[in-house]
Amino acid sequence: MRYATVVISPNDGALHPADGALLDAPSVERRSISQVTLLEDGTAVMLYRFRGDAGRADAALDACDSVVDADVTEGPDGLAYIHIDANDTVESLLRILLEHEIVIDPPIDCITNGSVRVTLVGRSDAIRRAVDQVPDRLHVSLEGLGDYQPEHSNLAARLTERQREILEAAVGLGYYEVPRRATHDDIAAEVDLSAGTVGEHLRKVEGKVLSTLVSQ
Repeated sequence: MRYATVVISPNDGALHPADGALLDAPSVERRSISQVTLLEDGTAVMLYRFRGDAGRADAALDACDSVVDADVTEGPDGLAYIHIDANDTVESLLRILLEHEIVIDPPIDCITNGSVRVTLVGRSDAIRRAVDQVPDRLHVSLEGLGDYQPEHSNLAARLTERQREILEAAVGLGYYEVPRRATHDDIAAEVDLSAGTVGEHLRKVEGKVLSTLVSQ
């Protein structure tokens, strides 16, 4: 069993108008898609995680003609259950996965430019054929490939949205490089938290990473 982590980027706009609505909504940040399912009638349902103003997220989805229904909940990490008319892009991608018996290892990470990062799991030849069939209107870049190890994948699921955000900021700023290029204060400024809170989150992240590695 193999996995491939790829970034899928639309050449113009977003993968779907609903995704574009959240991308363009002020004070709303797309975080991830926990689930996406194509229904028999050609529509699809998605469960988004976002951070920011739930009211603006709800209003943006309500104004989107391609959204059949949406249910938005507030919280530190908001949730949006979205029922959409699947456009050609979304339907093509999901049908390719069905055709080649490939599953998505969630979550699907949302990237700020409208792209998504997704981990595909299946047979090596099936993954290769599926990627080759991605429509030309999309750009696909490979980030990782190898034998699928669910323990590594489950590690990401064990981190909270906030912990993933802080970890990404720490890696991006060079906190884990040798010599270290960033401090807790630098990361705190990036994620709008106190340095003490950043340190506490990083200790929890590091504890989860180490415990996962040692248990294998």
